[in-house]
Amino acid sequence: MAARFCIFCEIIAGHSPADVLYEDDEVIVIRNVLRWVPVMLLAMPKQHLTQRELWETMMCKVGPIAAKLGAQLCPSGFRLLSNFGFDAMQSQEHGHLHVIGGTYLGHYA
Repeated sequence: MAARFCIFCEIIAGHSPADVLYEDDEVIVIRNVLRWVPVMLLAMPKQHLTQRELWETMMCKVGPIAAKLGAQLCPSGFRLLSNFGFDAMQSQEHGHLHVIGGTYLGHYA
């Protein structure tokens, strides 16, 4: 079975452009191309993992980096979000966290 195209893997490999805010051997954080709020980042492992695998094996590495950047860029507050599956509007199979903030985010729906 052929591998599916993954834009995050393309970015990590250097084949697609991205605004990289953080990178080490295992984790990368990029600005989201979407701009719904002033700060929209995507924090992810460099290894292609599912969302569940990210939470089971790499959250101890990705989570603290995402929280540190959120605190630096959004000192008044931010959210860390993770979508699991189609019904939760997960659009990329490569596991990742959303860091959003830079404005009042309001109440959850």
